[in-house]
Amino acid sequence: MPDFNFKEFHIRSINAATDAERAAINQELKAVYASLSEEEKVVFNQQLQQFLVRQYKAIGDEYEALKEGGAFN
Repeated sequence: MPDFNFKEFHIRSINAATDAERAAINQELKAVYASLSEEEKVVFNQQLQQFLVRQYKAIGDEYEALKEGGAFN
């Protein structure tokens, strides 16, 4: 099964210079999804969920570290 590189799309989207560029990156990801078989779509969705959970956890960890360090006081 393929291994999808969501981090690449994420970083490209973060660094996009315009909303139009960000939309084109999102459309590219949608095109990848549309080209997949049903079995690959299941794997894609699982890997996407795992990527998002890791990203949310990283954001939460950074927030807690900043909060504990007094950045929000």
